[in-house]
Order: sequence, then structure tokens, then C-alpha cells
Amino acid sequence: MNSHNPNTQNPESTPQNALDRFLKAQETIYPQALKEIRSGRKQTHWIWYIFPQLKGLGHSYNANYYGIADVEEARQYLNHPVLGARLHEITRALLLLPEGLSAESILGSIDALKVRSSMTLF
Repeated sequence: MNSHNPNTQNPESTPQNALDRFLKAQETIYPQALKEIRSGRKQTHWIWYIFPQLKGLGHSYNANYYGIADVEEARQYLNHPVLGARLHEITRALLLLPEGLSAESILGSIDALKVRSSMTLF
């Protein structure tokens, strides 16, 4: 392989690898997160990589690591066959809960704000 070939991509810069952090984080927790939303009560910590928001809105390690860099990364996330489908599914689950259950009552006020930021981004 010619390392001077301008058409050779660095595997670390491909969209798939950029989104791997979300796939790895969701691998075991996504079913639990969906179950919690459907039950009407979030109990564990997964908000950063299930409902990602724009990088720079939070100050924690997780907010920074799982923050979406820009509109292009948001587009790639939404168009990803697994991540986009999961975001649609868990958002639908949240919206289909009985009337009277607010995002704040299900998620808590801080995580409800993160979901609002995520939905504004996507």
C-alpha cells in the first residue's frame, strides 16, 4: 500500500470509526435504556450516548466524549443503520408514554434538558 496515495483514508477518520464510541457504549445498555423509558422511569446512567447532544453543552467527561462535533457528525449518526434506528425507537417510546408523564418526571430535570438539546440537534 502506498502511504503517499492521497486517496488512502486514515481508518481513524472514517465516519464509522467516529461513531464506534456510541456503538460500544450502547452495546449492552441500550435494551435497558429502552426498558426504562417504556416503564416510565429512568434508573441508570446512559443519557450521553443514547441521546447525544452537541459537544460543548456539558462539562463532564461523558458530555465531552459523547458530544456530537458538528452537523455532519449528527447527520452521520442519524443516518447510521443502528444508531439512527435506536434514536428513532427510543424517542418514539418516550413520546408514546401516557399523557401526563412529562420528560422531567421520567428522566429528571437535568436529563430532560439533555434530551431536549439532543432533539434540537437531530
